[in-house]
Amino acid sequence: MAKIDALFKHLRDKEGSDLFIIVGEPPKMRVHGSIVTVEGAPNLTIEMVKVLLMEILSDEQREVYMKDKDLDFAHALEGIARFRCNYFYQNEGPAACFRIIPEKIKPLTELNLPPVIGTFADYARGLILVTGPTGSGKSTTLAGIINEINERYAKHIVTIEDPLEFVHAPKKSLITHREVGTHCDSFDSALRASVREDPDVILVGEMRDLETIRLALTAAEMGFLVLGTLHTNSAAKTVDRIVDVFPAAQQPAVRTMLAGSLVAICSQLLVKGVGGKSRFCANEIMLSSAGLGNAIREGNMNMIKTHIQSGGSQGMILMDASLEKLVQSGKADPEDVYMKATDKQRFQRYMQGQVPSGMH
Repeated sequence: MAKIDALFKHLRDKEGSDLFIIVGEPPKMRVHGSIVTVEGAPNLTIEMVKVLLMEILSDEQREVYMKDKDLDFAHALEGIARFRCNYFYQNEGPAACFRIIPEKIKPLTELNLPPVIGTFADYARGLILVTGPTGSGKSTTLAGIINEINERYAKHIVTIEDPLEFVHAPKKSLITHREVGTHCDSFDSALRASVREDPDVILVGEMRDLETIRLALTAAEMGFLVLGTLHTNSAAKTVDRIVDVFPAAQQPAVRTMLAGSLVAICSQLLVKGVGGKSRFCANEIMLSSAGLGNAIREGNMNMIKTHIQSGGSQGMILMDASLEKLVQSGKADPEDVYMKATDKQRFQRYMQGQVPSGMH
């Protein structure tokens, strides 16, 4: 058993999300959004860090880390969890951050997400995006959607990730997992190849460049269901981000492609619970319609917001409205919500404790 495995087990037992290994500091964890020190652990010397980090690397990975000074990979600890690992160098020497990926994939019903997200599994074609900052649970939500498809439909699902995170056991569906750098050279090369692999569903772990986004849009237009992630906080910003990646001359055509293929966006943020011992997910949900297509083609972001506001009966909601629900229910910490809200003025009264009566 590698020495670092004891720290991974401790992270899991303390319900932490991330483990940090840095020279000159004791190991630290992120628990419910806050950084805490592993109790009783010593300050790490450069030799201690090297032992912790190198023990779980293959010779090839060690070579890449030494050459590139940076390495991303996944590590599995049986019976505990999988971990998304990022090795890097900083001014004191080698360092690493590890994100826990639970071994058991949580069904959507256990994730306390809006019920409408369960309907994402029913789409046969089009583009579905789950967006939000790093650490907001995008991968967990996508895994829940893939699990829902796997349980209900006999389809071929191809996942392309860097690194491979959630590993799905086949239920009704056939699932092909591909890891960038191990099974393929890049997201775009894997995506290009995937359309020849007779898929029904393609999961693109991260739509990080123009070519990957172009291929994802094309695959959605061709009749596949494509799921992907972006680091944006709202539906309107997501549309803007996709369009802005392309040269100006191509943007009208991209807007038309997006208007025809986009079926849903789920943006999410994690906010601290009252007392700081838990976290809750706030979601902005946008679903497609003829009116939405016009707004995307015209680049009218205000119309997109109006479309979401008027779609409450279908399960649509703006991020600030979702955040406000969490404050009004007494779940979320008002200060953290205020920091993450777009319309700060809307949340000032909660900072002063002026929650309307009957709202708790």
